Amino acid sequence: MSNDTARAGAKDIGQSDAGQSYTVPGFAGAVGFDIPTDLLIGGDWVAGWGGGRIAVLDPSTGAELTSVADGTVADGLAAIDAAEAAARDWAATPPRQRAVILQRCYQSMVDQADWLARLIALENGKALSDARSEVLYAAEFFRWYAEEAVRINGELAIAPAGGNRILVQYQPIGIALLITPWNFPAAMATRKIAPALAAGCTCILKPAEETPLTALAIGEILLRAGVPGGVVNIVNTSDPAGVCKAILHDPRVRKLSFTGSTEVGRILLREAADSVISSSMELGGNAPFLVLDDADVDAAIEGAMVAKMRNAGEACTAANRFYVQAGIHDRFVTRLVERMGSLKLGPGSEAATQCGAMINPAAIEKIAALVDDALAKGATLRLGGKAADGPGYFYPPTVIDGLSRDARILREEVFGPVAAVMRFDDVEEAVAMANDTEYGLSAYVYTGDMKRGLQLAERLEYGMVALNRGLVSDPAAPFGGVKQSGLGREGSHHGLIEFTEAKYIAVDW
Repeated sequence: MSNDTARAGAKDIGQSDAGQSYTVPGFAGAVGFDIPTDLLIGGDWVAGWGGGRIAVLDPSTGAELTSVADGTVADGLAAIDAAEAAARDWAATPPRQRAVILQRCYQSMVDQADWLARLIALENGKALSDARSEVLYAAEFFRWYAEEAVRINGELAIAPAGGNRILVQYQPIGIALLITPWNFPAAMATRKIAPALAAGCTCILKPAEETPLTALAIGEILLRAGVPGGVVNIVNTSDPAGVCKAILHDPRVRKLSFTGSTEVGRILLREAADSVISSSMELGGNAPFLVLDDADVDAAIEGAMVAKMRNAGEACTAANRFYVQAGIHDRFVTRLVERMGSLKLGPGSEAATQCGAMINPAAIEKIAALVDDALAKGATLRLGGKAADGPGYFYPPTVIDGLSRDARILREEVFGPVAAVMRFDDVEEAVAMANDTEYGLSAYVYTGDMKRGLQLAERLEYGMVALNRGLVSDPAAPFGGVKQSGLGREGSHHGLIEFTEAKYIAVDW
């Protein structure tokens, strides 16, 4: 289908049979609302040009929760039309007014945190406690960028030669395509939508097929908070390659922000290159967790549980490779096995669950393959190591120790509840092993010597280093990696500037 044909057909999407919705169990008539399950285009919920549906499954059972509209290329182009129609007015909206709307979004998410957490636990499988933490984290991006929206400051300087003034102002970059993953369906959406709106951009959100309901709920929250129609459009699709390619090859689109695997990131960068689209990439990770002999072992274990088991290890920042110095190695492994072994495995929507389901069978297969490879190459299994029998997609907390240097798990992102531990003697050796990867997103260091820790942090080839902490993410901090873990930064003021263009005006007076 050509772009012109698709666009002509897209004019009729509002006439299709839309109006389906999903009710979160246990909250009907109380907090929350019925979630529209169609496409959000131009401020309206529409079934889409193709009329197809995508099943949304509960990873804890494998059962279908509901279905959502399946967007096509025509719908993607219609979303661009809607974003273009809204762009001029939104860019001209006073920053304070944009800030007020974002603040309303923040308050709405906080007020409905329990309801949204239950939704995330159902469609993602993560434990309710993790889901609630995600909702509050996601909401904070709205509050942070409500505050940043009024602080897009320009620059004024005298040219060194004295011939003119240098006036710089930051303007909205334009229509943005936002592509988010399934592992943090709320936080990854708000981390992109909030700065885009604060900067004065309109956008098209393409959520992951596995977890579209959270994105659609956020879309409804945005509308109720006063975001004008067309400013945020949401297109679910079972054809992400085709739809995203069409959007990226439309000259009106000027920004791509993607969170996902390095492999997909490379493909999107090639597509964006054809139109020289500004691209922000938050890609894969394989975080090392270094524990030195002088570390507080109890604190290191607590940090390891957060860094490894947050979201059951399904996080790009998750600690995967644990390098523990020989003097405390055995004690650390023993404690780690005790703590990980005590976690309750179960459906994410049950309050007692501490480690939820993986997202799908393919995730289980990948985790099992990496663990089996490590064991075949001489590693020792300390805990877990075998996928649970159905229903649902469960892999238990697992600890493996004494890995061979050629184990795949030391090179590949495991994305699951598996801790791979290696002993080291010399700190130089640990730094070399930590840096021996194509990834460079996050790293963790535990030591009782702050000076030594800061020196190590500078030498680790990562965009983020947590020193004596198990949690690195913060909306006020620049989130992103080096090497093949990404381009640009999200969060902080840096994340806002990603959605702007600096315009230089030469002037004299």
